[in-house]
Amino acid sequence: MKMKKMIQTQGLRTKGLRTQGLRTQGPMCAAVLAIGLLFAACSSKSDGVPTLIWWQIGSSQAGIGEDLKVISDYTQEKIGVRVDIKQAGWGDAAQRFVTMINAGQYFDMLFVDGQSYNRFVGLGAFADLTELLPEQAPELWNYIPPVLWEGVNVRGRIYSVPTYKDSALTAYQFWDHALVTKYGLDISDTSLAGRDRNLRKVKAGEGQRFYPLLLAKSANNFIFSKYDTLSADFSVIGVGLDDQDHRVINTLEQPDVLATFRQLHQWFEAGIVNPDANMTDDQPPYKPFFIAQAWPSVAFSYATSAGIDQYDAVKFFGPSYSTDSIQGSMNAISRNSKYKNEALKLLQLVNTDTKLRDMLAYGIEGKHFEYVNDGTAVHRLRTDWPLINYQEGSYFIETPEDTVPPGYWQEVADLNNAAVPSVMLGFMLNLEPIQNEILNCRSAWQKYFNDLNTGVSDPDVIIPQIMNELRDAGFDKVLEEAQRQVDEFFINK
Repeated sequence: MKMKKMIQTQGLRTKGLRTQGLRTQGPMCAAVLAIGLLFAACSSKSDGVPTLIWWQIGSSQAGIGEDLKVISDYTQEKIGVRVDIKQAGWGDAAQRFVTMINAGQYFDMLFVDGQSYNRFVGLGAFADLTELLPEQAPELWNYIPPVLWEGVNVRGRIYSVPTYKDSALTAYQFWDHALVTKYGLDISDTSLAGRDRNLRKVKAGEGQRFYPLLLAKSANNFIFSKYDTLSADFSVIGVGLDDQDHRVINTLEQPDVLATFRQLHQWFEAGIVNPDANMTDDQPPYKPFFIAQAWPSVAFSYATSAGIDQYDAVKFFGPSYSTDSIQGSMNAISRNSKYKNEALKLLQLVNTDTKLRDMLAYGIEGKHFEYVNDGTAVHRLRTDWPLINYQEGSYFIETPEDTVPPGYWQEVADLNNAAVPSVMLGFMLNLEPIQNEILNCRSAWQKYFNDLNTGVSDPDVIIPQIMNELRDAGFDKVLEEAQRQVDEFFINK
C-alpha cells in the first residue's frame, strides 16, 4: 500500500505535474483531442446501455458477433454495460493503432504494450486514471499489486491498467528431453559456454542439415535482459538492473552483450543456426532448443505444440521486475471516451470475475469449452476462439485447462512474488526533447538488428559501423538527455 500511496501523491508533490503533461504535449495533443471529439458519435448506446469499444490484437473469426453478444449480456447484467471487441491483425496492429490515434478515431479501450504506451501517452491519447482508479474501481486497484502500478506510471500519473500475469521477467532454456538423453547433455550449466558445448554436441550428432538453434529475425535472445532500457523502445541505451549509480550506458559496449553477439555469430558460422534466420518471420512449432519468458510447467504446453514428449526447462535469468516487463500487457482508456468510469468498471470485472475471465479466455461455455473436475478445470471443446488471454486480464482468476499440470498459475504467482525490482522501476524516458534523434537512432539500429540478432553479422565488424551511424543520428544527445532525466527522477523521488 505504501507504493500505491507514493504513486497517488507523487503528482501532487511535483508542482503542476498533472497539467504539465498536457502542456508539453503541444499542438499534436490538441489536434488529437479535437478530432477525437468529432468521432465521438461513433460510440454506441443502445436502449440507454453504453457499448464500450475495446480494441485488441488478433485474427477475428466469422460468427464471433453472436458470441460477443453472450458476453455483453453478461457484462450488462453485472455492471450495466455492453462490450464490442474489435481486433487488429497481428501484422498491421501497430500501424493500425498509430493511425487510429493520429486520426482521433473513437474507441473506449485499447490493448497496449511498452513499445507504444509511452508514445501514445505523449500524444495525450489516454485518460489519466490516477484518481479514478481507487474511486471507480477499488477492487481492481487493491487486487493488482502495487509494484505493477508503479511500473505503468508515467511521471507520477497512471494511464493504463496492467495485466496481472507473468509480469516479472523470468527466462528459461528449453531442451528437447530426447536430445538431452541421447547426448548426455549437461543442461544445468546455463552459461554461454555451457550452451555452446551442448549445441555443438547435438550438431555433431545430428548432422549437417539439422539446426539445433532455429531462429527467426524477431527471436528474443534475451541479450539485453540485464538492462532496463527505460521504455525507449531502443535497446542500445539502458541502465543495469542493479546499478545503484543509475548510469545510462551504451549497451553494445557491455562485455556480456558483446559476448552473446559473438557467440551467435560463431553458431551461425558453424551451422548451428539455420541459414535463413535473418530472413524468416516464422519459427516452426518444434525447436530442439530455445529460450523464452516462461515458468516450469509451461514446458508441457510447448511440448504438446511441438509434438514431442517432453521439454526440459532450466531457469537462467530472473525473476526481475522492470518497467518493460510490467508493460508487456496493459489496457488503456481513451481520453476521448464518453464512458471512462464504465470502462474502468469493465476492466475491474474482467480482473475479478472468473466467469467473465473464462469467457474472454476460452469462449462460450457449452460451445467452446466445458468445466470439468468439479469446476476446477476447463476442457476445450474446440480451438478456434480468437481472443488472446494475455491481452485481457489477470491469469490468476482464470480457470486452468485440464491439460496443464497442477499449480500451473501458482508457479507464475510464485515467480512474481520472488522478483527483484529493477533500480529504474517506474521510470519512463520522456521522448519529446529527443523525438527526432530517437526516431533516427531506431531507424539506424533496425537496419542491422536482424543480422546481428541471428548471428549473420560479425559483431566486431558491424557494431563499429552501427555506432558511427547512431552517432550521426544523434545517439550522444539521446544518451545525455536520458542521463539528465534519470538524475532528475532520483532527485525528485
